[in-house]
Amino acid sequence: MSAEQAGAVVDAARAMRTALQAGRKVLVFGNGGSATDAQHFATELVGRFARERRGMPVIALTADSAILTAVANDYGFERVFARQVEALGTAGDIALAITTSGTSANVNQGLQQARAAGLVTVGLTGRDGGETRALVDVHVNVPGVTSWQVQEVHRTVLHVMCELIERGHA
Repeated sequence: MSAEQAGAVVDAARAMRTALQAGRKVLVFGNGGSATDAQHFATELVGRFARERRGMPVIALTADSAILTAVANDYGFERVFARQVEALGTAGDIALAITTSGTSANVNQGLQQARAAGLVTVGLTGRDGGETRALVDVHVNVPGVTSWQVQEVHRTVLHVMCELIERGHA
């Protein structure tokens, strides 16, 4: 990982820690393996990662199958995250998008909605970051080509972010 990439990880963790300390929340989302990474990240911070502390308000927008299927049915799959950001996001919150391609329409629409609502946007991407890189305030890029390789590094990056958020060193 380059110094620039490591700096982006620290910047992302710092933004999330600052928002959480100010009583804001983190909305995290992605598709497929990135959806499970979103849920894993939320679990680590709502529960605990490495130390006892108060639970943190981190919501995985991938976890409620009723919301996902209702929004997909009524508005189209491209809107599943944007609609939830509209409903749950408040200015100053964080929208953390996880995407190996950077081209997922629903992820990018979620980020567009987040920006319009005044959320701080963070993207954890693969390849060259795709369209997502232009939609985020903090871009953490893993320049791998295959999804599984990118996802392996994403999981490690998310754990580093959890550690920095929990310790307060971000």
